[in-house]
Amino acid sequence: QVHLVESGGGLVQAGGSLRLSCAPSTRTFSIYAEAWFRQAPGKEREFVAHIDWSGSITYYADSVMGRFTISRDNAKNTVYLQMNSLKPEDTAVYYCAAARDVGVSTRDDDYDHWGQGTQVTVSS
Repeated sequence: QVHLVESGGGLVQAGGSLRLSCAPSTRTFSIYAEAWFRQAPGKEREFVAHIDWSGSITYYADSVMGRFTISRDNAKNTVYLQMNSLKPEDTAVYYCAAARDVGVSTRDDDYDHWGQGTQVTVSS
């Protein structure tokens, strides 16, 4: 079982930046695809970004394209989500997720392992 731990959330003003990190409990993390999802109050969880095991393939939701960047450092066993030009509508709990055998996927059902989430609040 892979345990994921997110960090880096917080309160930021609109237009600001945050960087989220996700660290797993297993050394074989480098062969897992990773994704970030988010869930705002009263809304369903939605896909944000995906990165393959090597870091060479990324995919983004339209709502964050050009503002967010997903990356990974397998030597440090960590996946990042750099969030720039934040908007109040980005306010949500952000979750990282991992799956060993998945291509580019926006479906939360395709990911086997999840973190507990980190709160991101963007004030106007």
